[in-house]
Amino acid sequence: MMQMYDYSLVAALSLLLFFAVYFLVAKTPDKPIFAVYVRSRRIMGLALLVLACNYIVHLFVGVRFLNHTAAILLNISTYFLAYWLFSSAFIILLDRGYLTARRVVFHMLLWLLYLGATVATLFLTDPVQTACVTILATLLVAYGVWLSVRLIRTYRRAVRLFDDTHSDNIASYIRWMSILTWWALIYGVGCSLLTFLPDRYVFVWILSSIAFYIYIFVSYTNYMLYYDRVEHILETSGEYDELSENSQEIVPSYYADIRKRLDKWIEEQGYTKPGLTLEELAGILDTNRTYLSSSIRTAYGVSFREWITGLRLECAKRMLQEHPEYTVAAVSESTGFASLSYFTKIFREKEGQTPGKWIRSVR
Repeated sequence: MMQMYDYSLVAALSLLLFFAVYFLVAKTPDKPIFAVYVRSRRIMGLALLVLACNYIVHLFVGVRFLNHTAAILLNISTYFLAYWLFSSAFIILLDRGYLTARRVVFHMLLWLLYLGATVATLFLTDPVQTACVTILATLLVAYGVWLSVRLIRTYRRAVRLFDDTHSDNIASYIRWMSILTWWALIYGVGCSLLTFLPDRYVFVWILSSIAFYIYIFVSYTNYMLYYDRVEHILETSGEYDELSENSQEIVPSYYADIRKRLDKWIEEQGYTKPGLTLEELAGILDTNRTYLSSSIRTAYGVSFREWITGLRLECAKRMLQEHPEYTVAAVSESTGFASLSYFTKIFREKEGQTPGKWIRSVR
């Protein structure tokens, strides 16, 4: 069992060190727009390096077999710092102003206080020591949940922004963050609990972390391919948010005026233009994009993306019925969908079946 423990540590540590060094020093596109991405990746590299240091101590010192309580305290004090680094790396990708000097100092002070408490606990005796370890583990879980809630709120705000301003499903580019957040929350809470596992089962917990680290690496690497598009949208979100706060001031008569222009634009099937954005449509209708978004939500009760998708879907259904000679791929392209796979996915969600099966059932 000791061998399995060592082998699992070596496997996880090797990956952690490779990923950490890669995130910290690997070359990235030399463009100003990638500055936030590089900063996020380096923070993630630092988080992985912190965890790697924890694994090194366990591997070469064998602290778990020397003092079980010391091993637990080492783990939870390491996780406390890693939690904040992980969440910060994700959040700044969606909120550029999150990582302020004040916030850094605040969380570092929290970690130092927590670290001090874990060191002090090491010198206590039972039953006080056991009670303090339990309290510290509970505080770690609470801290992880608090950071996760902040990240989830930031993620949902970004998704709402994308859906309100773009007809394409831009949110799919950042869905990996949501997956990682929930995974990290479950895994992080699990770490707090599994650190109390008997020694003979610890290798299972260590091996289970490997998939998590690989997913982080792959997600960050892939995200670089479309990061610039997401970042461009986020850069312009400030103006949109500022105007959104004043959207309640729009008078009903102005809504009616926008609605008339929208109806004419719908008749002309302007929604079939691929990659349509709220800003483009606002320019066509000669209005403000935030007023337009508010008008759409008031009239239809959905976001800009959902509204455009609905119009395209109804248009596609009409084309499939009226033009049996058209292929599903041709209909998808002519109605403005970004891809056949996305069109099929949306069609199945709305109609409960694929376009091919649907057209056979209505003819």
